[in-house]
Amino acid sequence: MCARRFSIVITCHNQRDFIRAALESALSQASDLREVIVVDDASTDGSVEILQQYSDKVQLLCLPSNRGAIEARNEGLARAKGQYVTFLDGDDVMMPWALDVYERIAQDRAPKLVLASMVPFTGEIPWALCEEEPRAIELVEYEALMHRDRRVGLLGGACVVERQTLEAMGGWTPGIFHCDSQDLFTKLGYAGRTILICAPATVFYRMHPSNTTNTWAPFVQMQYRLMAKERRGEYPGGREHLFERRSWIGDKVVFCIRRALRARLYKDAIKLAVSGWSMILVAVLRRLTLLLRKRHPLETLKFHSAKSTTCEPAGGKSENRHSYIGG
Repeated sequence: MCARRFSIVITCHNQRDFIRAALESALSQASDLREVIVVDDASTDGSVEILQQYSDKVQLLCLPSNRGAIEARNEGLARAKGQYVTFLDGDDVMMPWALDVYERIAQDRAPKLVLASMVPFTGEIPWALCEEEPRAIELVEYEALMHRDRRVGLLGGACVVERQTLEAMGGWTPGIFHCDSQDLFTKLGYAGRTILICAPATVFYRMHPSNTTNTWAPFVQMQYRLMAKERRGEYPGGREHLFERRSWIGDKVVFCIRRALRARLYKDAIKLAVSGWSMILVAVLRRLTLLLRKRHPLETLKFHSAKSTTCEPAGGKSENRHSYIGG
């Protein structure tokens, strides 16, 4: 076991009402597994006073001017020393078993990238969902993220990346905030072994009026930039993986169009569809292709025993199966 396997980078800006819960959830993780780095992006609401109460437990960096979430995350990444790094927004909360789950996978699979799921909530944190600790981890393994054949969420707060891999590809892309996770995962698309955790979930995602997903116009506009990056060949994989990569982007374009329509941004949705039609078509063709293939198997990795390294296909012995949040 590595003394500091994980670096938890928490970024915040004017989240006084939420930041204590985020910090406490990170500090509640096994202390021998993690370091906690907090980057305050020039808050003016009294958040800093709360953060300073934890200055002996975390690495605290207070930026003198507001530089945005992307630069704040990269500042945290620059200070990280763990083998893996995970990012947590100041309004989200890690579940009690999050790092233990990630550590179990790191020991057994040594992945480059791990993607988990979040449980959305409003109001009080639903800690009652965490009363029973998981006894197993349900996962799917891929040689690379772009080979995925199951739905993959794009939430940076529930992902773990090998730090050196993330540093090698430049971290989070400056200037891309909306669709930032989509851009990051596209850059990591061929980084290597990827684990998709189907259960349990590892993070609570707080829903409140300030969520960026409440305003979809910026997401639509950022999709053009991501499509332009792809057309210029700025994402990894080359022409060999052109179909696979463009189908990935096309999937996200379709998702964005649906959300734009739901938000009654009809003109924006139509313009995006016209601009991205070729990638949308590739995405549809790939989905049809996947229907004819056998999907990567769902596996069950024992979690109740720290010494266990057995991994069984789904549907194995009943005592190794369990139902979890967000499964």
